[in-house]
Amino acid sequence: MAEERILITGGAGKVATLLRPRLARPGRTLRLLDVVEPDQGREPIAGSEEVVIASVDDLDAMVEACRDVDAIVHLGGQSREAGVEEVLRLNAYGTYCVLEAARRTGVRRVVLASSNHAAGFHRRHGAPAGGLPADVPGRPDTLYGWSKVAAEAAGQLYADRFGMDVICLRIGLWFPRPPGLRGLALWLSPDDGARLVEACLTADSPGYRIVWGVSRNTRRWWSLAEGEAIGYHPKDDAETYAEELIAAHGEPDFDADPVLDRAGGQWCDVPLGERY
Repeated sequence: MAEERILITGGAGKVATLLRPRLARPGRTLRLLDVVEPDQGREPIAGSEEVVIASVDDLDAMVEACRDVDAIVHLGGQSREAGVEEVLRLNAYGTYCVLEAARRTGVRRVVLASSNHAAGFHRRHGAPAGGLPADVPGRPDTLYGWSKVAAEAAGQLYADRFGMDVICLRIGLWFPRPPGLRGLALWLSPDDGARLVEACLTADSPGYRIVWGVSRNTRRWWSLAEGEAIGYHPKDDAETYAEELIAAHGEPDFDADPVLDRAGGQWCDVPLGERY
C-alpha cells in the first residue's frame, strides 16, 4: 500500500482535534499545520502525524508544507467575525496561499472549510422540498461570511483554470453535541464530519463542488443530495438530543423564529446603531 499524506491546516484547532483520530488510517500520515502546537492534553500526537508551525498566509511556508502531500484539508484561518483586514488576510488571502501552494507542488485535491455564514441570509421558509441546495449563491451575513464566499470563489478559479479538484464544505455546527436549538437542524456530528471529509478525499474526480456540512438531522432543512453525489452518507441525528435541548430552551419554531429560519441564525442580526 502506497503511503498517503494529508495536510490539515488549522491542525491545532477544535475541528481538527475532532477529525484527527477519525481520519487515522494505516499507511496515512496527517501533516498538521498551525501557528501553535496541537494541544496534546486533548489529543496526543500519534506516530502517524507530523507538525508544521506556520501560518496559512505565508505562501513560501505553505509551499514547503505541501511537498509530498496527496491532498489538503483546509481548516485554518479566522474562525469568527473580526476586522475586515484580518478576515480577508487569513480567510481570503490565506485560502489563495493554500490553493497556489497546492498548484505549485502538484497537489490536485483541496477540501476547503467554508461556512453556513457564506449563505447566512438564505432562509428555511420557501426552501425546496428536498432542502436548500448546497450551491445556492452566496449571501454572507458578516465580513467573516464574505471572506468564505471569497474562498469559495478562489476554489472555483483553481478548479476551472488549473483542473484541480476543490470541494467547499458549507459547515453547519460541527460540535460533539448540538449547541442549542439551531443545532437540531444544523448539527454536524464528529463522526459525520469525518465521513464527509473522507468522502471528499476519496470521491472520483469531483471537480468543483459545494456541499453542506450537516448530519442526517430530522429537522434538517439543507439538502443532502450534493454530499450523497460524492459518497457522503451521514448517519447521526441531532434529534437524539431534542428532549434535553427543548427542556432547556423551549419548543423551537423554525418558521417564526428568525434565528432558526436563517442559515446564519443570529449572525444575520444588525444592531440598530448600524442600520441606515
